Order: sequence, then structure tokens, then C-alpha cells
Amino acid sequence: MSTKWYDYGQRETDYLKQADAALGRAIERLGKLEREVIPDLFTALMNAIVGQLISVKAANTVWNRMLDKFGTITPDQLAGHSADDIQSCGMSMKKAVCIHTIARAISAGEWDIDALRELPDDEVIRQLSGLHGVGRWTAEMLLIHSMERPDVVSWGDIAIRRGMMRLYNLTELSRQEFEQYRLRYAPYGTVASIYLWELSSET
Repeated sequence: MSTKWYDYGQRETDYLKQADAALGRAIERLGKLEREVIPDLFTALMNAIVGQLISVKAANTVWNRMLDKFGTITPDQLAGHSADDIQSCGMSMKKAVCIHTIARAISAGEWDIDALRELPDDEVIRQLSGLHGVGRWTAEMLLIHSMERPDVVSWGDIAIRRGMMRLYNLTELSRQEFEQYRLRYAPYGTVASIYLWELSSET
């Protein structure tokens, strides 16, 4: 499975430092952060589905079991196995059925996942959210961790919200406050997300 690092540099960090003083201080303190990207859309979508509503550690355990069991994560490979086979890697049956259904649709030529690359963010989210078992958060993770779209800050991501609360010393965060910060980071919200994730995991 080929991976790379999310591509950003000084232009993005300089902009964010100017746009938000608190974030700027965090960027100075933390330095350049790396975020892994899976360029293949199908593999990245499967990875995002595995990660729904569980810890990063638990998701990595399940994902490594899938790699051990199936080798490459391709539509044909997963379509050739049953949902029970997929579920045996340690995920819920709901996720296993979702993964199997999507793999079969792509393998049969009923859905062209690579066509998503040509679409704007909102349309990618709309189309993916139409799939059973896929919601907005999963679509936003695909935008970041495969397509490398530059301006994604996910309200549905608990860790991003926690990072934001830590950054601004907040005890709670309303949707309205979140949106104000998100707009402040634009057009480089994804880089802000990478730093917010790091802040959320600091002890």
C-alpha cells in the first residue's frame, strides 16, 4: 500500500500564523508536522470507514489485520470475500457490509470512485454520503487523507474539536464558534486540522 505525506510548506504555515495568533504560536512550537496520505481513493475510503467511531489505535489494529488477511486492499479483492470474512478482522458487521457493498459496486463497474477527483469538496461529500454507512466525517477524511484538498476542518471529528478547545482554552465549543475559527483558517484549513489533531493528543 503506497502512502506519502500531506504536501504543504511555508506558504500555508505563514498564512495561518498571520491569520490566527494562537495557532501561529502552536505552529512555531510544534514545527513541521507530517500527516500520512493514501493516494489510492478506494484504499483511503476503506481506511476511513474502518476508523469510524473508534480510537486511532483500534483502527490501526483492524487495518493491519485487513492488510495481513487480504494483502492489497482493492475492490476486486474485497468483493471476492464475504462480509463475514471482512468482519473477522475485528470490525462491526455494519462496517463490514458497508465495505463489501462498496467494493462490489466498484468491482462490477457500477460506480467510478476515481470520478470524485474532478468534483468540488461539497459534491464529493454529497456523493459519498449517499452510500450506505458513509457519512460526512468519512467523506471529509477522504478529502484530507487521499485527495489532499486544502481547506477541510471537520466539525464531526472529536479530536479536531478537542484540539480547537485546547488551542483557545475553551471549556465548550459551539458550532458557531467552530465556524468562525474554520473561516479564519481558510483557504488552508487542512493544515490547521493537522495541527489541531496534534494538539488534541498532547498530554
